[in-house]
Amino acid sequence: MYILLALIGACVLGIAAHYMIDGRDLRGVALTPAIATAVAAIVYTALQWAGLGEGNVWLWVASILGGAAVAVVATITIVAVRRRSDAEKITALGI
Repeated sequence: MYILLALIGACVLGIAAHYMIDGRDLRGVALTPAIATAVAAIVYTALQWAGLGEGNVWLWVASILGGAAVAVVATITIVAVRRRSDAEKITALGI
């Protein structure tokens, strides 16, 4: 049940990151929070299997902040790829 706290924390940071990163019109509203939540779930589970208990602060820091950090990097990359793709299509069409 403690995993829900980590997932909610990562999702909240993902929502905040969504509004802080430019290019919101180029991606869905749920993309960044979904990435943050999924990564937090994977990290939390992996660290639990590695032997870290709920009382270990590194479990929480790695899952919550790690999920948010990966989501920020992924979102910035997705926006950059989308802008480049749109620019190539506009150039190809001669607009």
